[in-house]
Amino acid sequence: MGVSVHLHRVFQKYCGSLEKIEVNGSTVQECLQNIILLYPEFEKAIFVAEGKLHPLIEVYVNSSSAYPDALKKEVYDDDKIYIIHTLAGG
Repeated sequence: MGVSVHLHRVFQKYCGSLEKIEVNGSTVQECLQNIILLYPEFEKAIFVAEGKLHPLIEVYVNSSSAYPDALKKEVYDDDKIYIIHTLAGG
């Protein structure tokens, strides 16, 4: 059991080209930290400072936005976390 973290294509290169990673954790932050333990370069891709996600990253849990406190969002076995890179421009 565990949580599946689905990665936007932009982030796959930091995680061995994987689209999905199975991890354990009770919050989004714990799950992301467990990915970082396996793939340290992933941290630079998603965080701008310790505990602060890059502003262009959106997190969804089971198809619902985790905004505004995405990292604190609780997750449970079989949940799906989606890490999305939004587009900016005008």
